[in-house]
Amino acid sequence: MKEIKNIEDFNGRINRILITEEEIAQAIKNTGKMIDESYDGRPILLVSILKGAFVFMADLLRAVTVPCEIGFMCAKSYYQGTVSSGVVKITMDLDQDISNYHVIIVEDIIDTGRTLKDVYELLLTRNPLSLKVITLLDKPSRRLVDFKADLALFTIPDHFVIGYGLDCGEFYRNLPYIAEYSEE
Repeated sequence: MKEIKNIEDFNGRINRILITEEEIAQAIKNTGKMIDESYDGRPILLVSILKGAFVFMADLLRAVTVPCEIGFMCAKSYYQGTVSSGVVKITMDLDQDISNYHVIIVEDIIDTGRTLKDVYELLLTRNPLSLKVITLLDKPSRRLVDFKADLALFTIPDHFVIGYGLDCGEFYRNLPYIAEYSEE
């Protein structure tokens, strides 16, 4: 990966915007309504997978009007690059018992599916009342394991994407949209 030395380098890495800020906001608003209707009066725990999903989680949390709690986990399979290492490591786990909650895993992107499948299977062993997965982005053409989200807000082609919490080498998380990253 080429080192970013100035703002021109930073901006020059965006090939094109795939999903606008407005499209993301509308999809999240609709998802919040769906959660409200599905879980009203039931104990909900939204679990964000850090770091990438934190922006999505924050906006989704604000779109949900029924009472819910939040939790955070950190699972990694990308280490300073644009290709999955293939090894999933849980670096931060939940600190609460989830057996009395309807758990919704909030993920930024499902690519190969390895990371999320491992997290899902781990949480399933903890006997939640129910376990669902909502992902902002789904890239099914890259799937290496049999795993599908309960809800994907957007399905995207096989491009490395940045923005709205997604990064490349820890840069670009602050972009308010999803963009295709130029590796050249």
